[in-house]
Amino acid sequence: MNIITYPGSPFPLGATWDGKGVNFALYARHAEKVELCLFSTTEDDVETARIKMTERTHEVWHTYIPELEPGQLYGFRVHGPYEPENGHRFNHHKLLIDPYAKAIAGTINWHESLFGYQFGNEDEDLSFSEMDSAPYIPKAVVIDPNFDWEGDVSPKYPYYQSVIYEAHVKGFTQLHPDIPDEIRGTYAGIGHPATIQYLKDLGITAIELLPVHHFITDWYLQDKGLTNYWGYNTIGFFAPDVRYSSSGVLGQQVTEFKNMVKALHKAGIEVILDVVYNHTGEGNEKGPTLSFKGVDNASYYRLVEDDKRYYMDYTGTGNTLNANLPSVLRLIMDSLRYWILEMHVDGFRFDLASALARELHGVDKLSSFFDIIHQDPVISQVKLIAEPWDVGEGGYQVGNFPPGWTEWNGMYRDCMRDFWRGEESMLAEFANRFTGSSDLYYDDYRRPTASINFITAHDGFTLHDLVSYNEKHNEANGEDSKDGDDHNRSWNCGAEGPTDDQWIIDLRNRQKRNFLATLFLSQGVPMLVAGDEMSRTQGGNNNAYCQDNEISWINWQHADKSLMEFSKKLIHFRQNHPVFRRRRWFKGSEIEGLGVEDIAWFLPTGHSMSMEHWDQDHAKSLAIYLNGRGVHTRGPKGEILIDDSFYVIFNAYHDSLEFTLPAEKYGSQWEVAIDTFRDQVEPEQPAIYNAGDSFLVEGRSVLVLKNHVHATEPEANE
Repeated sequence: MNIITYPGSPFPLGATWDGKGVNFALYARHAEKVELCLFSTTEDDVETARIKMTERTHEVWHTYIPELEPGQLYGFRVHGPYEPENGHRFNHHKLLIDPYAKAIAGTINWHESLFGYQFGNEDEDLSFSEMDSAPYIPKAVVIDPNFDWEGDVSPKYPYYQSVIYEAHVKGFTQLHPDIPDEIRGTYAGIGHPATIQYLKDLGITAIELLPVHHFITDWYLQDKGLTNYWGYNTIGFFAPDVRYSSSGVLGQQVTEFKNMVKALHKAGIEVILDVVYNHTGEGNEKGPTLSFKGVDNASYYRLVEDDKRYYMDYTGTGNTLNANLPSVLRLIMDSLRYWILEMHVDGFRFDLASALARELHGVDKLSSFFDIIHQDPVISQVKLIAEPWDVGEGGYQVGNFPPGWTEWNGMYRDCMRDFWRGEESMLAEFANRFTGSSDLYYDDYRRPTASINFITAHDGFTLHDLVSYNEKHNEANGEDSKDGDDHNRSWNCGAEGPTDDQWIIDLRNRQKRNFLATLFLSQGVPMLVAGDEMSRTQGGNNNAYCQDNEISWINWQHADKSLMEFSKKLIHFRQNHPVFRRRRWFKGSEIEGLGVEDIAWFLPTGHSMSMEHWDQDHAKSLAIYLNGRGVHTRGPKGEILIDDSFYVIFNAYHDSLEFTLPAEKYGSQWEVAIDTFRDQVEPEQPAIYNAGDSFLVEGRSVLVLKNHVHATEPEANE
């Protein structure tokens, strides 16, 4: 095959079609020779052309081939020293996926040729394999970047207006009865009108998708008939995973993803991606050579200083990308900008974000990773959400990320779970978490919206299972239930798993409503896991990462319609009342002109709580007054925001308690707005109480009372 080549350009990295041909550029600092391999079809075992890339600029190898078109399949072979003890694992017998591939045509067909060393050799990974991996590895694809966005604009909701819905592309749509069979489990399924209407009706402002960067399923999982369902095993940071494409593998997956985003944006729904820049799917020294390891191992991974054969593992996956190196920082930033500018996504949730912040062995919130993002005019303007921990020493960093970042608040999750299962814990922490976790974020000049509040996430029990199981039941994972967290802070309400006992069923349903009400009444940004609003169960499996089946998929036919309706009303209730989604911290002091605080805390007797009450770990009940004239912020047109006032009663005690309303200055008349015991949100004929009235609040329930603010009342100063 006679191929004409031009020198080309070192940038942009990857394969770039300009309408006349394709420029290929690969960063490989320590390489001695790089070959570009072209393939005609996805079934080809051998390349149709192998082109030596003779141009090298600033450690980037590059060439330009005129007349090549989108859909072209390619890979690289990189030559250099095979010296694992020095951090080098070059092996030109291994076809490599372009780290900047915009699309990848297929998935890995596991075979020992994918490994740089010889299986069974006594020298293990120090040995050298000469088996060709080309027949078994998917090829990168040259894409056509052109797309008609039709004036697409991001909804750009501020955090205080946001309600995040964590979902899996396949799991959400695979069993949806109103989505055509041929697009279930795909990007097109997420962009389908049935999906979008459901999200809008529920009140969701942003869908946070579990990883869609092209990932691999580990060989050991495949051998057990399992898969890497969640996708936290990235091998292509620019490529939307081909498994979620209904339209094709030669770049069509890119177009389908863009169509999904465009449809969601038209409906006013943001798209947030769960991204995994802390490691790759290549594992440790015993792992395969698929891309980065063969392109330039020492330029991508954190290696043990005194023996570079081995990898630093802060992620529990075998390797950690070295975000301190310029080549890796550039890769991450280029990837983020690509998904923002070319794919129009609205933000990112960073898996094990602490691993990205590590300088040497510590975690430094002022590391180069954060510095670069902070000054980047594109990345700094989207939603940035950290999972603020990793598995290394000192990796738990909740509250320590810099301004501009929000965080999954693991302390919120743990506190609320303990509160509602009746664990002895201080009311002071409950109060802190309910009001936005000022102990974590206030001193850094951050706002309550720095806290992403959640009760459950993809990792762990679903909401239904949280109130139905004391122990994990992960037998289906094939690891004798040794995987998954042992400390779930769950309570089965009196029976393990399914039961016919109506008293237990009623209690579980009430507990679900209690958790949801607490989540959506708390200050901060609520995150709901897809299916929790309809009582989705995983049968007690708290680590369903490998279950691409009915264990993980949402069963729409068995949806709990009552809980769905409660959840929908609850979310809209939050959206209609700015007092529950404040942009600024409570002050706890009297508001000028009113003589009443913006927030006040009460005992069941109606008397204010004193310091000694906060330290009682046996206390399970309290009431919170929220002043509708103490929001302290203005609306989008500069108007002073005034809301109704609320009296929120939490009774986590097992029995009913008598509560008395406080003095009239806090409100003369109150009506029931939410009652989790009676499954009510803004009932048509609410019960009415007056200041000083006493009434019973049922055990393990939330009761929210509303006091209407009248226009004739004096306005509070900001």
